[in-house]
Amino acid sequence: MDRKRRSNLVVGLLLILLGALVLALQLLPGVLLTFSWPWIIIGFAIVMLVVGVTVGVPALAVPACIIGGIGGILYYQTVTGDWDSWAYVWALIPGFVGLGIFLSGLLGGDGAETMRAGGWLLLISLVLFAVFGSFFGALGLLGDYWPVLLILLGLLLLFVPLLRGRR
Repeated sequence: MDRKRRSNLVVGLLLILLGALVLALQLLPGVLLTFSWPWIIIGFAIVMLVVGVTVGVPALAVPACIIGGIGGILYYQTVTGDWDSWAYVWALIPGFVGLGIFLSGLLGGDGAETMRAGGWLLLISLVLFAVFGSFFGALGLLGDYWPVLLILLGLLLLFVPLLRGRR
């Protein structure tokens, strides 16, 4: 990756992070202004991501997303005191891996297959999060119908490879 493209990616990532922070401050006034120890973990992840893009090692996006995601979970739990959420929030961790793989493919130009794999991990993680969150009664999105997500995910995993095989 050439220097100009790499600097554009760094500036783009910083603008996205800044925009996300400002949006979060508008949606949750006062909550994000309290500094607590999970911010150190999130900051480390941001530095790791920026260094990975700057140096030209896009694979650092994977551990940066994992560390940053866990830092975000810990921040949520610190602010709300909802430590019992670990019963279902662990399902987001494969999604952090998927997001890192997607970003790594995007930054490294590895192609659509890498980004597709990351997208699949992200989708599976969100479905598992919804299923376990509903099962433990925390999300209440689906009520008694949370097993429908499992059925849909199973069907998706069965039929997508069959459709690809016919092409």
